[in-house]
Amino acid sequence: MREPKGGKHAWTAKVGEKGQIVIPKEAREMFGIDPGDTLLLLGDEAQGIAIVKGDMFTELANKVFGTQGREEKG
Repeated sequence: MREPKGGKHAWTAKVGEKGQIVIPKEAREMFGIDPGDTLLLLGDEAQGIAIVKGDMFTELANKVFGTQGREEKG
């Protein structure tokens, strides 16, 4: 597959009878997705589904909801 400019990529995946998809090898390698990793699926009825690696979402959540701006009591 020819890579689009600007870091954009596109792959296809078929949904199996149990609702499972296989993430293409190139995508798994590019985004460091390994067996056993947790992925977060975000859905927007107008825009579709986004898949985010679980640890990336955790980092974002920690930045948003973490101790940022709070002093720890001790």
